[in-house]
Amino acid sequence: MLHRYSRWDGTQAIPDLDADDVLDEIADDVLGYGDLKSALQRLLQQGMRPPDGPRMPGLKDLLDKLRQQRQQRLQRYDLGSSLEDIAKKLDDVVKTEREGIQRDLKGREREKAQQALDKIPPDAAGRLRELQNYDFSDATAEQKFQDLLASLRAQAMQPFMQGMKSALGNMTPADLKRMREMIQDLNRMLREKAEGGEPDFDTFKQKWGDQFPGAESLDDLLEQIGQRMAAMQSLMQSLSPEQRAQLDEMMRSLFMQDERLEAAMRQLGMHLSDLLPLDEMAQRYPFRGDEQVGLEEAMRLMEEMQRLDALERELRGTRTLEDLAKLNPEDVAKLAGEEAARDLERLQEIAKRLKDAGYLEGEDDDLKLTARAIRKIADKALRDIFARLKRDRFGGHHVDRRGAGGDQTDESKAYEFGDPFLLDLKETVMRALARGGPGTPVRLVPDDFAVIRTEQRTQAATVVMLDMSRSMLNNGYFLPAKKVALALSALIRSQFPRDALYIVGFSLYAREFTTQQLPTLSWSEWNMGTNMHAGFMLSRRLLARHAGGNRQILMVTDGEPTAHLEGEVADFSYPPMPRTIQETLKEVQRCTRERIIINTFMLERSPWLTSFVEQMARINRGRAFFATPDRLGEYLVVDYVSARRRARGA
Repeated sequence: MLHRYSRWDGTQAIPDLDADDVLDEIADDVLGYGDLKSALQRLLQQGMRPPDGPRMPGLKDLLDKLRQQRQQRLQRYDLGSSLEDIAKKLDDVVKTEREGIQRDLKGREREKAQQALDKIPPDAAGRLRELQNYDFSDATAEQKFQDLLASLRAQAMQPFMQGMKSALGNMTPADLKRMREMIQDLNRMLREKAEGGEPDFDTFKQKWGDQFPGAESLDDLLEQIGQRMAAMQSLMQSLSPEQRAQLDEMMRSLFMQDERLEAAMRQLGMHLSDLLPLDEMAQRYPFRGDEQVGLEEAMRLMEEMQRLDALERELRGTRTLEDLAKLNPEDVAKLAGEEAARDLERLQEIAKRLKDAGYLEGEDDDLKLTARAIRKIADKALRDIFARLKRDRFGGHHVDRRGAGGDQTDESKAYEFGDPFLLDLKETVMRALARGGPGTPVRLVPDDFAVIRTEQRTQAATVVMLDMSRSMLNNGYFLPAKKVALALSALIRSQFPRDALYIVGFSLYAREFTTQQLPTLSWSEWNMGTNMHAGFMLSRRLLARHAGGNRQILMVTDGEPTAHLEGEVADFSYPPMPRTIQETLKEVQRCTRERIIINTFMLERSPWLTSFVEQMARINRGRAFFATPDRLGEYLVVDYVSARRRARGA
């Protein structure tokens, strides 16, 4: 198979998310922890790698992309250059004014104008403050300053008047009056809210709604203003102390010609500080690049950084499919790129694909595996086991003797007296031709007859006894044990449909479970002790339903019995009491009398467990295996298949 790799350009086709691949991905997680919700959470976080497609990124990958976007911005831009840009524009205003004085004025008038200009402070904040009261001689210089002043006022008022931003560049006294009126109305509404009243937001919206697009309630309006003010505070905090002081002085001097507007804005800031956690919303960003930005670009960067932070918090807080559905791919595309948005959309499709395939049912907060999903998980467990058997050629028990009745095989044999006359016509004719040579008619003699071989299969009833004690769970043995039980259920369902399989879990007590319950079995406060006594008793009652055929118990455990039943109550002791051993062996004797074979699969080689299993084997004549967790399925399935077949005949 050849693979060709190329850079992603957005045109390559990505295979659709396959529900079977998703189910396979979460199968071991569901079996290991018994919790579908947790398995889906881990899949969302980690992503998945389908066997025949590219890896599907998870939420952790999206978080990494967001962090990369943040770092790219921090390493690219120089935030302090926004103040340098203002200083350069003010220098240009002074230079233009000086050139105009030299060009247009003469004598005493020129000297007086130059002296007035020389009194303008050299620092940017001082120049911005003093130039507002300066009597310009040059019209071009005055226009440049007014444009700069309007631009800075627009940035200062952006948190409060987003809708008026485009008009702020040419503000008239009437515009400033309207702005002051709007802020006063907003102050009255916020003061009423702070005092516990119910402000009339609808009236405010009718009058000023164009300044706050998208705000449908007072809470929406506060959120809008809070985000913009936090962006301004983030900008201030991200500057050096000297730069911060300089920008703060500039902002305070922008409205010094309208004291009532300045007072209204200060009052608004106080109300917002009381109602919003501005200090928590603002954050310092350590920009360290060298690309210069203006103040407007710096504010845009602050808003982007805040959106990146907000999206990161959303991703970190995503725990359920319902949380995932609330994420907006468009927001992700704007901040992290189209590829990240596509990854999010694929994650959001997981539950839908599983539901459409019939693997999940219920709502997002109460999803459950369907019977079909459990059968698929069982089939996967069986495939995993037999795939390894095929690789290792483990358990290849070839038998030359073949049965005389039962299910047909793909082979034939010479007919013998007593064989079912299932004539293999092709082989019979070939034998005759080999004996008599070509030609017609073909004459048959008794020795030419070949019949199809058969294999006798007997009905079996099996109980899988799963140790559910704490040690099985803590040592990681319970997952392979559950997978084996599911694999056996898939094997019996597909190959031996007349067989019966029961599943018994035992710890302090014993309980029967269905195949559908297996995937979600998990630890509880009752999972202490190893009560084989109770497990054997329940298994005997289940197998008593089957009078004929083979009956067997396959027990998977990692420890000796530490509990037994006294009536209906479990008696637990560690180390085991002699009575616990005695009562358990008595139950083994009862199984033996009822011709129930007990095969034990030990996951530990402790001396106590080995000694006890040897005693069981002497009584019951069953077999005992030591199996590592990763090979347990091979032992169990091979033993079941080989024990299931009984051969006789030639």
